[in-house]
Amino acid sequence: MNTMTNTPSTKNLVDTAAANGSFKTFGKAIERAGMNETLRGTGPFTVFAPTDAAFDKLPVGKLENLFKPENKEELVSLLNYHVVNGRKLVADIGKWDTAKTVNGQSAPIKMTDDKVSIDGALVTSADIGSSNGVIHGIDKVNIPTKL
Repeated sequence: MNTMTNTPSTKNLVDTAAANGSFKTFGKAIERAGMNETLRGTGPFTVFAPTDAAFDKLPVGKLENLFKPENKEELVSLLNYHVVNGRKLVADIGKWDTAKTVNGQSAPIKMTDDKVSIDGALVTSADIGSSNGVIHGIDKVNIPTKL
């Protein structure tokens, strides 16, 4: 697992994710959902960002369907299920049983062999710092039970 703890960054969460190169689909989803301004705002937020490979694991057509204008509310809910208020490093999150997400639902947290997972998604790149929060790359797109 790559960790870049305490790396000061002047880029906000959206720009940090874009610069990383592994979160292109996540960036498009944020844009389609109209969440750019929020995640460029003051925050701080902790974002569990699915990698492009994680989005590739979705059932065929799921992402295209979520990107349709009439499904914007569902897309926002799904993305908010990947956001937690505050700047939380993996070391802190690993001590939790659940994380209260911005969409209102709690996501289960597990710590196994020093690896943290949230709702079954393994954190593959941790503590990517930004000016208004932190990003943790995950290997699965988590779907909230209520969209």
